[in-house]
Amino acid sequence: MSVIIVGGGMTGSTLALAISSLTAGKLPVTLIEASRPEPHKAPEARALALAQGSCQQLQRIGIWSALSGCATAITRVQVSDRGHAGLVNLRAEDYAIAALGQVIELHEAGRHLFALLDKAAGVTLCCPDRVAGVTRTQSQVTVTLDSGKTLQGQLMIAADGSSSPLANLCHIHSQVYNYQQVAVTATLTTARHPAGCAFERFTHNGPLALLPLSQGRSSLVWCHRLADHQTVAGWDDAHFLQQLQQAFGWRLGKILKVETRHSYPLRLVRASTHISHRLALVGNAAQTLHPIAGQGFNLALRDAISLAELLAKAAERKDDVGAWPVLSHYQECRRTDQHNTVNLTDGLISLFANHHQPLVAGRNLALMVMERLPLLRAMFARRALGWIEH
Repeated sequence: MSVIIVGGGMTGSTLALAISSLTAGKLPVTLIEASRPEPHKAPEARALALAQGSCQQLQRIGIWSALSGCATAITRVQVSDRGHAGLVNLRAEDYAIAALGQVIELHEAGRHLFALLDKAAGVTLCCPDRVAGVTRTQSQVTVTLDSGKTLQGQLMIAADGSSSPLANLCHIHSQVYNYQQVAVTATLTTARHPAGCAFERFTHNGPLALLPLSQGRSSLVWCHRLADHQTVAGWDDAHFLQQLQQAFGWRLGKILKVETRHSYPLRLVRASTHISHRLALVGNAAQTLHPIAGQGFNLALRDAISLAELLAKAAERKDDVGAWPVLSHYQECRRTDQHNTVNLTDGLISLFANHHQPLVAGRNLALMVMERLPLLRAMFARRALGWIEH
């Protein structure tokens, strides 16, 4: 009885550690990943905003203590619509908690997770390595690796990212909606310390988010129309900072410095099914969301924890962990949360990308009303910040 996880990013690594923790290493896990996050490699300017509920789940499975040292607390979130009066502030103190969430830099988080994987009970790492072939029979799955190794297990889990190669190999297709946007990521230094404040600002081009990082830095995600990608990519740092200052404003004073920029296209990608014979999909392999409101990994974590719990219970009963009843239960119990979260992110994009004047006035009125009604604000916070039972 064993599980094979393909993909050692945040979701795959967390899932492997969750299974190890919940089964005390009694359900063996093999994790396949193409490259290990190393300290000497230049990190990509990507960060994740973890909701408070997500941090609690990571604490429960023994992961958060390893990540907390590279995390920066979010104590306030400000949501605004550029050029309009609508504004909402979410404050941790309003909910009697120390933080609304935490920001972790992906590269640093990856290194800490792999350090945990190296010593996790029941976990075997195949890294660097890749899947070369897969064979599924009635009772097991066999995975052949580029290195020549052959692995056998009862269940295979695709955690290998958007438009998952493993899912495609197993004839699961994805529905893709192109937002016609590109996200530009970078790390910024501003004159004013962010002091735990995160910003989500809707602009004419698309959403602009700043997340607080250590040493007074901020992580930027700035969405632009796909048609403007080459123009934006051609800006030198001085012009980039000038345009960013104009779009974001002076909430953190002058934006002094931008570190290496990266960009990636924005799409909604949804697998046609999240399970198949002896196969389950998690994270971006199951659904890839727009980064607005920071929902992606929080949803992926809820998926991973749910799957790990179901597998742990099946293993305790000595059931076949890759059997159809276990997998169908996973898909069914996650359906509502996935549907609601996808609709939230997609709906926000539609709402704030529309420049029809009555709609602009309506959404800004909604923001102003929300700012003045704590109960309405709390409902928004619960969904947008991922405070949901998994």
